[in-house]
Amino acid sequence: MAKRYGGKYSPDGDMAGKPTLREDRAEVRAYKGAKVAPAGARSNVLFIPGLLLAFFSINEAPADMAVGLLGAGSLILGAWLLRDGLQAESAYHERKIARRPSIPRKLFAAGLCGIGAALAAWTSQHGVAAPAIYGVVATALHIGAFGIDPMKDKGMEGIDTFQQDRVARVVDEAERHLAAMNEAVKRADDAQSEARVERFTVKAREMIRTVEEDPRDLTAARQFLGVYLMGAKDAAIKFADIYSRTRDRGAKTDFMMLLTDLEESFDKKIEKLLEDDNADLNIEIEVLRERLQREGVHLDRKLG
Repeated sequence: MAKRYGGKYSPDGDMAGKPTLREDRAEVRAYKGAKVAPAGARSNVLFIPGLLLAFFSINEAPADMAVGLLGAGSLILGAWLLRDGLQAESAYHERKIARRPSIPRKLFAAGLCGIGAALAAWTSQHGVAAPAIYGVVATALHIGAFGIDPMKDKGMEGIDTFQQDRVARVVDEAERHLAAMNEAVKRADDAQSEARVERFTVKAREMIRTVEEDPRDLTAARQFLGVYLMGAKDAAIKFADIYSRTRDRGAKTDFMMLLTDLEESFDKKIEKLLEDDNADLNIEIEVLRERLQREGVHLDRKLG
């Protein structure tokens, strides 16, 4: 189906006419952080067998109906766990330092898929052997199609677990604020605003990754990942409330400007954190150089 394009130079767009300086600064640049959703059609389609099994089980005999509904519930719960498992796996792979998922959702989903298939088979062929075969095959195919959950922590060697737990709490809070921002701005029903919030989300997650890679940066970044993101979330909620009712261009421009200012602040802070990391490395190199010289080793060239 054709979809109407709403750009900044469209008749009803934000830039109908010569743009002002503030509107030009708030213009959305090309979004480079786009990615494929980890849980898309390939996982959502698994809800269909459970729904169909529930529908066709309604008019069966009481015993068959009960087993069929149990099988449908198992399939639907498995599809739901699979979707969560794929999202958790995607977050795991995006981070250089990550803990394995606490619950192996994809494995549980495979087991539930097998149970659902076995129960569905039992409704048409009573017995044990045939339903068991169907269940084992469904479980194996599920694992073959979607794999299993990450089974070990990544990049955690030599890291203070207490400090890493502190980072994890701050990161979880930051991710909740970002998710609430993205959810709130959808109510404004404005593609440009949604893309702008997504771009800011990419920048905020860049700082999150910086802190995860070096937990010593937590103290310096905590205000950005806590107070600033909370303020951005509140602003997104207020903008969505106003813009969904009034389509106020002034409110949209102010919101865009706020995100631009926040993104610039995040950029500067990330650059400062990286400079501090380099300074720490230079200090370690100098300490090593002095130690080698005391041991009688003279370096002919700079380390680094």
